[in-house]
Amino acid sequence: MPPSNLSLLLTLLLLISTDAISTTAAAAAPLYFKEAPKFYNSHNCLPADDICSANAVHVAMTLDAAYLRGSMAAILSVLQHSSCPENIRFHFVASASAYTDNIQLTLATSFPYLRFNVYRFDDPAVLGLISTSIRSALDCPLNYARNYLADLLPACVNKVVYLDSDLVLVDDIAKLAATPFGDETDRKVLAAPEYCNANFTSYFTPTFWSNPSLSATFSDRKACYFNTGVMVIDLARWREGDYTTKIIEWMELQKRIRIYELGSLPPFLLVFAGKIAPVDHRWNQHGLGGDNFQGLCRDLHPGPVSLLHWSGKGKPWVRLDGNRACPLDTLWAPYDLLQTSNVLES
Repeated sequence: MPPSNLSLLLTLLLLISTDAISTTAAAAAPLYFKEAPKFYNSHNCLPADDICSANAVHVAMTLDAAYLRGSMAAILSVLQHSSCPENIRFHFVASASAYTDNIQLTLATSFPYLRFNVYRFDDPAVLGLISTSIRSALDCPLNYARNYLADLLPACVNKVVYLDSDLVLVDDIAKLAATPFGDETDRKVLAAPEYCNANFTSYFTPTFWSNPSLSATFSDRKACYFNTGVMVIDLARWREGDYTTKIIEWMELQKRIRIYELGSLPPFLLVFAGKIAPVDHRWNQHGLGGDNFQGLCRDLHPGPVSLLHWSGKGKPWVRLDGNRACPLDTLWAPYDLLQTSNVLES
């Protein structure tokens, strides 16, 4: 190799190493958050003092260091726009390898009046089921925690709203939680906005579609894409139908035959697509983070908005910090509780 090319290669390797060290250091740096204001129930709210109360609204989220800033903003937005914020019970799932004491301290410091539980998720148990996807962030075991909510949450919790960490609400979550699952003759297990204009076939590989026994999975239903970052789940019916096992069976098949490419979403589509209760699109204005490769800016979908969701590669806090914010990222900024460095120094 000519000396000039060797020098260039060494320079590039040094830049890559330096960038990796900087990224690791940034990820390890502790984050400090401001205390959020306390929000009170309106006069017509019924009491929900017990976790098993029928008046409680249950919200499940995952918590990890990389998305903690987004989670804190999401929690604030839920409380701020709720008519009965004291009735909301948060259920946070954290990796068993994480320092859950630190997470609980962070939550209790910023939200002293928050009613919440933290559950430890057994990463190794699911790690062997995960197949590599098109983006490494999608391979995190915690992304699969939503599969196990029925086992993790108390048995008396029969319904939960699951939320990703990269979103904010601008409407009362009780409206979303009240989504009907249908009548008893055709009661659904899961409710979410459906997007039937999306190319559903693209979520599975040619191997899947060319296999008659596999593609027949959707033969008796009108299967449409739905985003698993915002769901209302009937946990009682989930437990009755053992849907965790149904999802795991598809993940086990994926380890033997490559039938999809996109992380934790396809197993949900295989089990539930075409069998879910509808939710208005206003409850998941998704895709604001762009695609899974570049994370380019996107506009809102037409229609009213109750929830803004930065699914995709681009996250608002990252783009804001990098001075490359998209126009809609400014709608996330008011919910950011991160304590700035100049405040900490003072």
